[in-house]
Amino acid sequence: MTASDNGGAQESRRVGEVVEANSTSFTAQCYRLYDAPPLGSFVRAGDPAVHGVVYRVTTEPLDATRPVLARGEAAATEEEIFRNNPQLERLLTSRFEVVIVGHEDQGAQVPVLPPLPPRVHAFVHTCSAEEVMRLAGHAGWIRLLLSSAIPVADQVVGACLRESATSHDDGQAFLLRACKDLAGELAGDLPRLNAILRTVRP
Repeated sequence: MTASDNGGAQESRRVGEVVEANSTSFTAQCYRLYDAPPLGSFVRAGDPAVHGVVYRVTTEPLDATRPVLARGEAAATEEEIFRNNPQLERLLTSRFEVVIVGHEDQGAQVPVLPPLPPRVHAFVHTCSAEEVMRLAGHAGWIRLLLSSAIPVADQVVGACLRESATSHDDGQAFLLRACKDLAGELAGDLPRLNAILRTVRP
């Protein structure tokens, strides 16, 4: 698996803003509906940058008092629902939640929690292939993810390894190194290690 296998190295792009943050995680609202980065993606927020991994994506009503109603009984496609109900784009929003796995310190990316979380309204960007290679090269992000209290953390680790492999010229070599780091972190928990490794295999 290589970056070229996936249409070339991905570019960084701005996808939303921080709407809630704490020392270990933050939530971002997307600028466009259904435009959240995939599960396991590396993202960065603010300046100096705080780096994190997407662990949950949600699409929900902007107004919690107005629940979503089914509208497509007579529609032939999902796209037709939105064409016939253009107001839906303004009534719904996509958000994604991010666990923090590092930050920028004097120009270097370090895999430790930042002194402060990103500010509310800080811009959130997806990480470029070059950024992903630098971030994923440190085993510290694995340690932070494994020790986090996020739901299904092990599935997120597996998703992050798969996503990161697409940014490397030699994705298989990256996965081999990363899985060795993972084995070191979980040397005393073989069942958990094997469960994560099963999510990484193609």
